[in-house]
Amino acid sequence: MFDKLDFILEKYDELSLKVSDPEVINDQPLWQKHIKEMGEMEPIVNKYKEYKKAKKELADAKELIEMESDEELRDMAKAEAGQLEDAIEDMEAELKVLLLPKDPNDEKNVILEIRAGTGGDEAALFGQDLLRMYMRYAERHRWKTEAIEINETGIGGIKEAVILIKGKGAYSRLKYESGVHRVQRVPETESSGRIHTSAATVAVLPEIDDVEVDLNVNDVRVDVYRASGNGGQCVNTTDSAVRLTHEPTGLVVTCQDEKSQIKNKEKAFKVLRARLYDLKLQQQNEEISAERKSQVGSGDRSERIRTFNFPQGRVSDHRIGLTLYKLDGILDGDLDDIIDGLITHEQAEKMKNF
Repeated sequence: MFDKLDFILEKYDELSLKVSDPEVINDQPLWQKHIKEMGEMEPIVNKYKEYKKAKKELADAKELIEMESDEELRDMAKAEAGQLEDAIEDMEAELKVLLLPKDPNDEKNVILEIRAGTGGDEAALFGQDLLRMYMRYAERHRWKTEAIEINETGIGGIKEAVILIKGKGAYSRLKYESGVHRVQRVPETESSGRIHTSAATVAVLPEIDDVEVDLNVNDVRVDVYRASGNGGQCVNTTDSAVRLTHEPTGLVVTCQDEKSQIKNKEKAFKVLRARLYDLKLQQQNEEISAERKSQVGSGDRSERIRTFNFPQGRVSDHRIGLTLYKLDGILDGDLDDIIDGLITHEQAEKMKNF
């Protein structure tokens, strides 16, 4: 571990000199590349420097304990040494986490898709609850959201919703939300007070740049049609809605949120690229089954990951056995306790193979 840390520190110092070189400064793409590399290394470098400083202070304290004849000064040095040993142990654990392999998509924006599952109208209403929950979570983190496609029902639910969430680290936190979310509650339309179980599926995809996925536009059929909806902005009198069909895979993406056909087309292509990238990742994961064992769950859309139980006011995440009795807060976007738990669990699993 320390050989790797020394190598990173040496590399960081080399880059620090390079970014001050006039020739590199004049080559903006190269300069930006070096700055990005330094930014990625900086948390490790800062923690390692802190660790090395603490190790030196501990050595000095131990030397003082051995050499000092004054009992009071020796007691002070012993107390300081004890505190430093605890701090060094914590820093070693932090350094191990910082050295764990990073998901290359962690800093990307997110395309989040919600689809009502079993449960009819109640599932669609639950889908609307989930959409609001993620919008509120994004708001708490000061991320921006854009609607791409929202297919509403007549009673205020959604059959399907696709939104773009833009913000630093959005994918690193929301990627754990993929899977089946289950709700247990008494529907408003239920006269006997019987609890129903419904479900909605969530898919979280990283927004993909053009160069990251092999998408031949000649493989995509583009259809335009008149936007439809329950009124307001969703309806217009021009053919602004766009449907893309990727013929090799059969993937279909629609977008009618914008009044402009061009903007709808741009958004639809973003979603298509993300779905193609996700398809590629799923194929790779099937080929590398050992890699999947280190994930929190399988990430499979068919896997039930969480239950929202309204009568008991609880939310349970089945992957890590976490139950919280603050359902209203979670539905209002207070998801950090669950996501932090999932991140900690994943890190612990990776540490076993460190």
